[in-house]
Amino acid sequence: MKIKPKKSSKIVETKSDRIFDITNKILVWFFIIIIMYPLIYIVSASISNPSFVNSGEMWLFPKDITFEGFQRVFESKDIWIGYRNTIFYTLLGTFINLAVTLPCAYALSRTELVGKGVIMGMLIFTMFFDGGLVPTYLLVRDLGMVNTIWAMVIPSAASVWNIIVTMTFFKVTIPRGLEEAAEVDGASVFRTFFQIVLPLSAPIIAVMALFYGVGHWNQYFGALIYLTDRELFPLQLILREILIQQEIATEIMMQGGNIEAIGEQARIASIVKYAVMIVSAAPLLIAYPFLQRFFLKGVMIGSVKG
Repeated sequence: MKIKPKKSSKIVETKSDRIFDITNKILVWFFIIIIMYPLIYIVSASISNPSFVNSGEMWLFPKDITFEGFQRVFESKDIWIGYRNTIFYTLLGTFINLAVTLPCAYALSRTELVGKGVIMGMLIFTMFFDGGLVPTYLLVRDLGMVNTIWAMVIPSAASVWNIIVTMTFFKVTIPRGLEEAAEVDGASVFRTFFQIVLPLSAPIIAVMALFYGVGHWNQYFGALIYLTDRELFPLQLILREILIQQEIATEIMMQGGNIEAIGEQARIASIVKYAVMIVSAAPLLIAYPFLQRFFLKGVMIGSVKG
């Protein structure tokens, strides 16, 4: 009896497949270079002699390394106050955001919610029609939140878009049968949410925490409007002041007509500018790799299971 050889399960790669793969790799490397070059350039410029940066001699790697820019930035005592406040606003604000977004999205994901259509309509309406800056300020003022930490976290307590994304995640990912089984066992809605739904929702929680956290970290416009006490200023507002001070000092030097002093002040302003960029962005760049796997899973889960 002849035994027929088993057919190989290996997929034969055709010429068109190879061309497609090579094209994809070229495009991926092209986009990597486009994305990485500005990052490398800013890091290099922040530790390079400004004369090489301004003349265009430094185009990728640092030349005549100096840390004067970082030294001048960190010499300001306000920079540490800004870091402290921004970290506090980011942690507190993100916690409030998640405490509002997750329960709201879970409630809207349940088909038995009474008035779900009306609630969704009201939420979506706010995405297209904003109250405006003046009414928002008047509301914050009347609530007594001007010049307090609450002005930095309460007005942005939730994002309608993030609520919709989280609601979709709950609909697609959390099996309805699992919730029904918990109800049969006597679990309340709150117990089901906290002990079953949330532990299975780590990807979307990480994504929402990252979205909200980045927003709080980069926020400066709200502080510019609502805060006057320097002890409450976030990092971004402090860094903005440092840049403005350097620009003003340069203009004053120009009016004085001292060429050497003007050149020195312009050099300082240039090196401080790049150092400020690194100081403001470095914490987020450090934190992102730890959340990346959750971020990718949370973003792609809808398309994979849909």
